Amino acid sequence: MLTKRPDTMPSHQGEIAFPGGKHDPIVDDSLADTALREAHEEVGLEPVAVEVMGELDTLSTVASQFVITPFVGLLEVAPVLVPHPREVVKVFDVALSELFDDETHRSEIWRFPTSDTEINIHFYELAGETVWGATARILTNLLTCLADSRGQ
Repeated sequence: MLTKRPDTMPSHQGEIAFPGGKHDPIVDDSLADTALREAHEEVGLEPVAVEVMGELDTLSTVASQFVITPFVGLLEVAPVLVPHPREVVKVFDVALSELFDDETHRSEIWRFPTSDTEINIHFYELAGETVWGATARILTNLLTCLADSRGQ
């Protein structure tokens, strides 16, 4: 499940992202609880409908220095999702087979002016949208884990 952020957001305007947000230790017992709460707030996904399968590698965003701990969950049935109008322009899903397609993925080496470091930037070209940045890095990590588990 992916979302498109509105241009009015304070960061990552107009980008494709997963539902997510800041951990609140008062209401969240864990980071997985944070992910479920944020998905409920942003797209109306009921937390009880999600079977959390595991946690992917924690990463930081390059520009804004957010630290992200992604979780993978399964749904038994496709949910009815209602995007929160201030946080989500649209919500959509993409098949894993499309993400694994060589025509969908590409990467480029970028050098950032603030450092002498080269970074491999991933892109997923979906119907009408380009996924890149932290979201693409999370997808790449997920696809690598899935391919490794299948022995590919």
